[in-house]
Amino acid sequence: MTERTIPHGYWEDANGSLVPLNKIKPIDKDRHAVVSELCEEAKKQSSRLMAFKIAAMAAIHDFMERSLAEYEIKHGGKKGNVTLTTFDGKFKIERRIQDKLVFDERLQAAKALVDQCIQSWGKGGNANLRVLVNDAFQVDKEGKISTGRVLGLRRHDIQDEQWLRAMKAISDSTKTASTKPYIRFYERDDASGEYMPINLDVAAA
Repeated sequence: MTERTIPHGYWEDANGSLVPLNKIKPIDKDRHAVVSELCEEAKKQSSRLMAFKIAAMAAIHDFMERSLAEYEIKHGGKKGNVTLTTFDGKFKIERRIQDKLVFDERLQAAKALVDQCIQSWGKGGNANLRVLVNDAFQVDKEGKISTGRVLGLRRHDIQDEQWLRAMKAISDSTKTASTKPYIRFYERDDASGEYMPINLDVAAA
């Protein structure tokens, strides 16, 4: 797709229409200039932050290699959470690896088995557990099921054959769709002794 050439003396508006410069209010030109300048700079800062994150992850990985080498152990891959602190305790870095979990079609079998359990328990069943089960399989506005609530059902110690089969179906249906690394930086507050985040999020700063 080729970029459209804007004739001299015109600006293109949000609808793609060409507007003569002399028809555009000064305040609209001013707003355009401020927003454009800030967003272009934000894009540069975003690229720098991404480069910094990649470099920081690589530095932590290399450090882990050196540290584990003392025990003749090779640091395999990027998996694993780790917390690193400075010798004086002033700074702390946390690296977290978060898996995005999804369910395959076997979750439907788990749901059917759970429904059978609820029916077989009758009125004598645990009402609170019924609510948890119903909530676990509810979908959100995007039509997605909460993996946390579904996996949370496995924590209940219920010695029922169908229930155990349902929990196995949940485990078997769970797949890792993607893995995302997170890195967070902290500085210790001298007054409270608590670690305060070094904020890299402009919106939250």
